[in-house]
Amino acid sequence: MTRKPKRLAPEFGPETRFEVTPKPAAPFRGIRETELERLGARLLRELLAETGNPELYAPLRRAANEALALAWTTPFPLLVLPELLREKAGAARRYTRKQAALFKRCAPIIGQAA
Repeated sequence: MTRKPKRLAPEFGPETRFEVTPKPAAPFRGIRETELERLGARLLRELLAETGNPELYAPLRRAANEALALAWTTPFPLLVLPELLREKAGAARRYTRKQAALFKRCAPIIGQAA
């Protein structure tokens, strides 16, 4: 015996509409961004002026870029940047001193091998 399939009648509720307001992917940073960049540039100039060792210029610039990037991710980047840059600059100085000491210790070995 074959049964005829029962047909279901679809029932639809009232149509629902949503209002879509486009939002930017990231908040507008214009004014705060330029203030942060100006502060970062001023702090970097001060660091470079204090430094008598030209070998530190590149590491200090990298430290400033890292500090700017990290500070921007915080709720108050203008407040965080000076201290964060100070910490990053200290780490850059320590790293440069460590590398110079290591090179000095290895110089006789490298000189003999060459």
